[in-house]
Amino acid sequence: MEEGKRKGKAVVVGGSIAGISCAHALIGAGWEVVVLEKTSALPTGSPTGAGLGLDPLARKLIESWLPQPDLLHQSTLPLTIHEVSIWMTLFFRILDHKATDAEKKISWKLTRDEDFNFRAAYWADLYTLLYNALPQSIVFWAHSFLSFSLSDDKSRVTVKTKVLTTGDTISIVGDLLVAADGCLSSIRQSFLPDFKLRYSGNCAWRGVLDFSNNENSEAIIGIKAAYPDLGRCLYFHLGSRTHSALYELLNKRINWIWYINHPEPELKGTSVTMKVSNEMVKKMHELAEKVWPREFARLIRETKDPFINVIYDADPLEKLCWDNVVLVGDAAHPTTPHGLRSTNMSVLDAAVLGKCLEKWGLENLTSALEEYQCVRLPVASEQVLHSRRLGRIKQGLPLPDRHAFDPKNATADECEELQLKKIPYFSDAPSLLSI
Repeated sequence: MEEGKRKGKAVVVGGSIAGISCAHALIGAGWEVVVLEKTSALPTGSPTGAGLGLDPLARKLIESWLPQPDLLHQSTLPLTIHEVSIWMTLFFRILDHKATDAEKKISWKLTRDEDFNFRAAYWADLYTLLYNALPQSIVFWAHSFLSFSLSDDKSRVTVKTKVLTTGDTISIVGDLLVAADGCLSSIRQSFLPDFKLRYSGNCAWRGVLDFSNNENSEAIIGIKAAYPDLGRCLYFHLGSRTHSALYELLNKRINWIWYINHPEPELKGTSVTMKVSNEMVKKMHELAEKVWPREFARLIRETKDPFINVIYDADPLEKLCWDNVVLVGDAAHPTTPHGLRSTNMSVLDAAVLGKCLEKWGLENLTSALEEYQCVRLPVASEQVLHSRRLGRIKQGLPLPDRHAFDPKNATADECEELQLKKIPYFSDAPSLLSI
């Protein structure tokens, strides 16, 4: 920063990975940053997001923010393979003195990418790495965002927040408001009051099985036999109007997710995660036994505290910034998980925003935000729509330009479309990022 120039100050609402990434990028651009987070302390678990996949560009950006870049590699596992297979249950009749109905599950590979350069991370592990690399004083825990207002000349923003530990309301003044408050963003809603999320048609059961204390159990031996590339492969199963994924995380944990077609549930509060009852879990276990191979069904059954994510996305926005307010992460582009993009998009949003602010300076804030929007909006929009398309294909639903995916009769090109590397801008890095 040139001598004599005032340092910009950003107020980031939302202290999840998108918000923490923005803090890193903006501090690197020479800005002062305050992050407001409504939870009370550093998370030790992952209530709303268990496993995630990091692409090469996101990893390079995160490593650039860490004092010891090798820490990211040490806290993740490779995902060098992406495999999609189909599971079908065949019913037949055995004739042995009397007719008896029986069933058999069969499987075959649809597509396999052995050059899938991702790494698998546990949400809480990645968050802790990013948080510990920041000045600890910038994250204001237990601060619930209430409202914001712009100055008459729209050069400053005042954010009101409630301190949950005391009940006090305080105001924080800055030059820039960064909305990293998730797919249900209240800041976005203030500019787009008619905005609505689009329910994808399915919910996802999720869980992480910790097998560190029973590595030699029958269940784990069975899983490793059924999935020989576990520890370096993202396995994806297609079933009848359903699909699932599993992969290994560091420290002997297996992450799984199972999408089920379901009428849209009624959500309470500001989370897309649903609490589940013992009866719901029991029914889910029974259904898993019918749908999935024995080893996967057992993995699901032995997982403690599974939860449900309701899957939403949104039609791409026309804008990402208004005056000195900017959207990042899921607030900017709610997306389904089918493209494995949400965290990667959030990290890239943060990096591009930081570079734009550094390039243009506080005195040209409008130009900086316009360039951020110009760089990120078309890319994020295409990726959201492609992820939506993948979700429909995997659910066996028709598309405007083609018939519903039929794994029994799918062509090689149709199977290849299931590969995650087919997502638009998969390997592209914005030119303003020199990494």
